[in-house]
Amino acid sequence: MLPTTLVNARGQGNGALSSRDAARHTAGAKRYKYLRRLFHFRQMDFEFALWQMLYLITSPQKVYRNFHYRKQTKDQWARDDPAFLVLLSIWLCVSTIGFGFVLDINIFRTLILLLWVVFIDCIGVGLLIATLMWFISNKYMVKRQGNDYDVEWGYAFDVHLNAFYPLLVILHFIQVFFINHVILGSLNIGYIVGNTFWLVAIGYYIYITFLGYSALPFLKNTVVLLYPFPALVLLYILSLVLKWNFTEILCFFYKNRVYLY
Repeated sequence: MLPTTLVNARGQGNGALSSRDAARHTAGAKRYKYLRRLFHFRQMDFEFALWQMLYLITSPQKVYRNFHYRKQTKDQWARDDPAFLVLLSIWLCVSTIGFGFVLDINIFRTLILLLWVVFIDCIGVGLLIATLMWFISNKYMVKRQGNDYDVEWGYAFDVHLNAFYPLLVILHFIQVFFINHVILGSLNIGYIVGNTFWLVAIGYYIYITFLGYSALPFLKNTVVLLYPFPALVLLYILSLVLKWNFTEILCFFYKNRVYLY
């Protein structure tokens, strides 16, 4: 399933890209190719995107191994196929509709919630996180400067999407089945169950983000991306002591967000 053949994208002689190949490998050209394929579903490899989604839950290291193959074959780290983003959007739609049902809000307000979750929580926040991580990694984590030692912004966004997907599955899908009868319905264990979901989901996000940047051979000190783990565990323990219920807070936030309209 994974590509193993190498494509020689370099020119003859000194190993530099020819002018024609260089034009194809600019950020603008890559972005145009990606957006163009977004409107051609037949050109998307949904089977492979589903494979990635499965392994992001069970073995995320295998997913980043494929990014190495893409760099070797297509001379870019970032995805050139928007199938993963399309499937992630479908997951967001389905899970948000389920959340709307659990929160007992009507179809119109569920649609508003869906727009917020897709365009603000996922894409908007993702753009900010990707830009921040792109800047930090290129500014402070690159071993040596040069065109071949540069973190692509598209790759930083892919890392966010990879890390966001398990978080979405845990908080927006699996957790939904426990909200009314356990998390909000039981004062004794509800906050423990809900906060444990949050611990696992955010822990997944941190770990997969770390894997994404540690997969780049030209970055150093990527272990610092794991430093939030102790703070996350301390916050979890504190929430149990004080009986904070993060899921209840999320539900309150979602309801107030849609009832503004």
